[in-house]
Amino acid sequence: MSVRFATGVVLALVAGVATSQVPTSYPTRPIRMVNPYVPGGGSDAMTRRFAQELTSQLGQSVVVENIGGAGGNVGMRQVAQAAPDGYTLIFALTAQFAVNVSVYPKLPYDPVRDFDPISTLAIAPYVLVTHPSLPAASLQELIALAKKQPGKLSYGSAGNGSGQHLGAELLKTMTGIDIAHIPYKGGAPALIDLLSGMVPVSFQTYPSMIGHLKAGKLRALGVTTARRSPVLPQVPAIAEVVPGYQSEVWYLVAAPAGTPKEILARLNAEFVKALGTPAIRQQFEADGIVAIGNTPGEARQFVRTEIEKWARVVKSAGVRVD
Repeated sequence: MSVRFATGVVLALVAGVATSQVPTSYPTRPIRMVNPYVPGGGSDAMTRRFAQELTSQLGQSVVVENIGGAGGNVGMRQVAQAAPDGYTLIFALTAQFAVNVSVYPKLPYDPVRDFDPISTLAIAPYVLVTHPSLPAASLQELIALAKKQPGKLSYGSAGNGSGQHLGAELLKTMTGIDIAHIPYKGGAPALIDLLSGMVPVSFQTYPSMIGHLKAGKLRALGVTTARRSPVLPQVPAIAEVVPGYQSEVWYLVAAPAGTPKEILARLNAEFVKALGTPAIRQQFEADGIVAIGNTPGEARQFVRTEIEKWARVVKSAGVRVD
């Protein structure tokens, strides 16, 4: 399934929801929206922004609860076990819905069976960046350099199974290059060593690297979305050099499996409506994020496709998290 890169889809989706089928009694009490990470990160900020907009739209409080741990698995499990009544939601990422099922040998939830997707809300690119001392001014030159020196170059990531790790492994699989993986305990320490030149290559999020890029401390060789990023139009998409390459962070909101379809439709309409608000648009523009806003059915198929894609990458790279 192809993801639609257009905020104009918002109006079409809202118009397509049969609001006459949505129970007028819902919601009658506060909604709990779980973020499977500790407070303070990018996904936490986005969850809280959506919670604020939906509180205004629904006339009921949408309360964010952070339940971190085990790569997001703890929060996912709690929501999977919650009553399917529309009052407990999960706001999670690519890792929880598409990657963890392949990297954790005993995942405490099933990302397809245990959840009813509401919408894939947005995607954000990683940016392939290098230290300026690396003699590669383009992705083509990086690939050529890596092929001349197999195993000698290295890249840093936020850890085994992270989006940075798997994005690099996907590139290695698709180009046949051999670059050593240096896992860190989070994106910040990986960025520190990248800036010092200790590791020459990394995939970083737009907010984390943009200041360093403007200061000339990093060089951007490509973005991981299928098309160029609106906030980095001068940086090519990796897919322009490696056709078919795509690896980004995406954000999806879901409810426990068995939630009534009328409630899912109502929530879909409200989340998609929120995508068009000035506050959300401004945050997305600042962070290089692109709005999606698909239907529950499209979101479910997207999750299935992404699970299959990342399972192949995980198997090829031998990624495992105990």
